[in-house]
Amino acid sequence: MSSSSPRPLLWRLTPVAAALLISSEAHALELQPQVITGNPLGSEQLASPTTVLEGDDLTLQQKGSLGETLNKQPGVSSSYFGPGASRPIIRGQDGDRIRILRNGVGALDASSLSYDHAVPLDPVNVERIEIVRGPAALLYGGSAIGGVVNTFDNRIPTEAIEGIHGAGELRYGGADTTRSSAGKLEAGNGSFALHLDANSRQFNDLKIPGYARSRHAAPSDNGDGKRGRLGNSDGRQDGGALGGSYTWDDGYAGLSYSNYDSNYGSPAEQDVRIRMKQDHYAFASEIRNLQGPFTSVKLDAGYTDYEHREIEGGETGTTFKNKGYEARIEARHLPIGPFNGVIGAQVSRNEFSALGEEAFVPQTDTNAGALFILEEMQATERLKLSLGGRLEHTTVDPDGKGNERFASADSSNSFTAGSLSSGAVYTLTPIWSLAATLSYTERAPTFYELYANGAHVATGTYEVGDANLSKEKAVSSDLALRFDNGTHKGSFGVFYSHFSNYIGLLGSGRTLNDEDKEDAGGIPEYKYSGVRARFAGFEAQDHWKLGEGAYGKFALELSGDYTRATNLDTGEALPRIAPLRLNSGLLWELDRWQARIDIEHAAGQGRVPDNESGTDGYTTLGASAGYRFNVGGSQWLAFVNGENLTNQTVRYASSILRDIAPAPRRSVEFGVRTTF
Repeated sequence: MSSSSPRPLLWRLTPVAAALLISSEAHALELQPQVITGNPLGSEQLASPTTVLEGDDLTLQQKGSLGETLNKQPGVSSSYFGPGASRPIIRGQDGDRIRILRNGVGALDASSLSYDHAVPLDPVNVERIEIVRGPAALLYGGSAIGGVVNTFDNRIPTEAIEGIHGAGELRYGGADTTRSSAGKLEAGNGSFALHLDANSRQFNDLKIPGYARSRHAAPSDNGDGKRGRLGNSDGRQDGGALGGSYTWDDGYAGLSYSNYDSNYGSPAEQDVRIRMKQDHYAFASEIRNLQGPFTSVKLDAGYTDYEHREIEGGETGTTFKNKGYEARIEARHLPIGPFNGVIGAQVSRNEFSALGEEAFVPQTDTNAGALFILEEMQATERLKLSLGGRLEHTTVDPDGKGNERFASADSSNSFTAGSLSSGAVYTLTPIWSLAATLSYTERAPTFYELYANGAHVATGTYEVGDANLSKEKAVSSDLALRFDNGTHKGSFGVFYSHFSNYIGLLGSGRTLNDEDKEDAGGIPEYKYSGVRARFAGFEAQDHWKLGEGAYGKFALELSGDYTRATNLDTGEALPRIAPLRLNSGLLWELDRWQARIDIEHAAGQGRVPDNESGTDGYTTLGASAGYRFNVGGSQWLAFVNGENLTNQTVRYASSILRDIAPAPRRSVEFGVRTTF
């Protein structure tokens, strides 16, 4: 398990945790033990490779989208669709292979349907992010076949709160001239707790080095566009939440409501705007120290009402709607011999519709139900083993509403998917340990992989599904060597996944017009196809304490990752895979000051399918600094963050817009936060 830095950002934690951190005299260069709350057994040592991002690290790496916030984490890249939208990609796998959770439960949206669809979540509201790399389908469903990103926001307080506590944050700057504000209040009497938060973010068109279009981009009616600016990339995001809970010694129960509203442009189409809104209702409860066969029971449930409109030339072309719920219950049983474990059940339903002449997917209802079990045992003093299984049944029921383009959506499909996972952590010495996993996972195809057929205006592509797709199946393994001698803490790991049926959105090489006819001046066709595939690579990281003296504490962070993905049916590379990336960061802390300098190098990506372009390599420089001070009873942090200071042209190989939407140019952002 890897760790994030440092002393967590106090206002992002519960008041109890913040008070403990204030009195602990923890330092920003000290790595604290992490408990992965996404694991219901609460183990500190997991066989699966896991990263936690929180505190000052989360603050300084925070961007307006989840994908960009996590882009520098080992094994994680971004689907980057400009500053308005991006989604995390884990080890080259994206879309519905990556589950994005809120407090352990999925919140419905349409972000996995298309790269231009933002995740309706502003990272400013998040206190902690956990990333599980590799198959996590066992606990969270078949759509976690590639990994899980779990965010935590304390909108339903899980611990007692005494008195009134608050926090606020302001930001200005960056390549898109972000203006961001956020605030939070929490109050309680030791039993009842209330949470209130709100945030607002506005951003201008992104400033870029040179022209937006690369030498590989197809000619545009507008030429290369305006130099130094990514057109139609401005937007805004607003949100807020109200939550409350009742806490007692052995548990809690609470409710919350949150709202998200955004309006942003699509850099792929200069006259397309996207208007998104989401209402989310959640319930969570846990009861501990029970008598009987189960020692604790945890219930989480959420209902979401989501709407997304694609507006072209001021007129709504397509309206996406998604309503539904997800609920899960976990019960931890008494030890059975050497085994400790949980059993659980999960149900979900989502009602998706795409309305308008430009709709490229039919109305579809998807229902799923699952049972799962996870067991751990301490086999010997040095060896811990885990084993689990999941059985999930999914029904996909489309309705083409008489539209000829959805003729294949004339009957429902059902799938029963099974997953098995095993893991082991072996302590070689007090410094070294070995972690390994082996899993078999299955995923039911989604409604858009089955039934899509039409031009998707916001991305400039023509997408075609296959109603005869079968389940996605993979055998995956991880092997990692971990170390911690007090000076060095990190790991080196390799991974391998073999898909007997991998459902990919693959370019066909054809260009089509709106009527599904070949047209040299049309848009590229992409098909959802089942192929054999292989993913393999490595991830490495090290936090090295360099020493402490009169000039402060110094540490060095090193990391690297590489993924190689191959279509075994054709021998070609799979599309949108990030290249070899190497990162280094020099950290410094002295009294109230902290700073770091980062260098990131990405190799060129020339290993691409025949009908796609590669990307050039780049090396970027970043730097940040912060100063802590107190005003009365409040704690403050003023910070400045500079990125791409050498003004390199950066095009992400993982982005479908790599040839028309480069990453930001040189930029500096200023911010201040407070907690009281």
